[in-house]
Amino acid sequence: MGVFVCEKIGYDRNMIYFITGNAGKLAEAQAIIPEIEGLAVDLPEIQDIDPEAIIKAKLLEAQKHLKKPVACIVEDTSLYMDCLNGLPGPLIKWFLKRIGTDGLAELAQRYNNAIAYAETHIGYMDTAGEIHFFVGRVDGMIVKARGDTGFGWDAIFVPDGHNKTFAEMTSEEKNAISHRRIALDNLRDFLENKSI
Repeated sequence: MGVFVCEKIGYDRNMIYFITGNAGKLAEAQAIIPEIEGLAVDLPEIQDIDPEAIIKAKLLEAQKHLKKPVACIVEDTSLYMDCLNGLPGPLIKWFLKRIGTDGLAELAQRYNNAIAYAETHIGYMDTAGEIHFFVGRVDGMIVKARGDTGFGWDAIFVPDGHNKTFAEMTSEEKNAISHRRIALDNLRDFLENKSI
């Protein structure tokens, strides 16, 4: 059982709830979608290597909790390391708890393979219960921890085409190129086209 924050986004007279328990993710989303506000909700989160299964379970739990058909979005962010055949993926939270960012960087160095990518999956459930998925991906590499901004594994991930880790970037720099930004932009495009 985890504590999540339920955010409301006013969008074309529709109410959409964005559920996240991570203040850093919330801040990034607010920079992209300024209309977000907070509301606390307590939901369970399943563990799976399929981010869409995690998202679908969160959306169904949110609907049960809210006790009425409302539009909801949830997200799951993963870090995939080439040297670990795609792990930790959606299990990144548990890898960080066990071995931390230093342990992940050490594994990449030990296997002499720093290739990685970050991926955010956003699930949107409309009031009819239909679910749509939106993905944002950024390729990069794992390095020894650098920087003190950001959260999670930001200090060990350098996106391709850049020389700074996410944790060395300003929030504006990160939000301009992040996997979460790409997924949120895809969601926003979908919502704009849907309302036409």
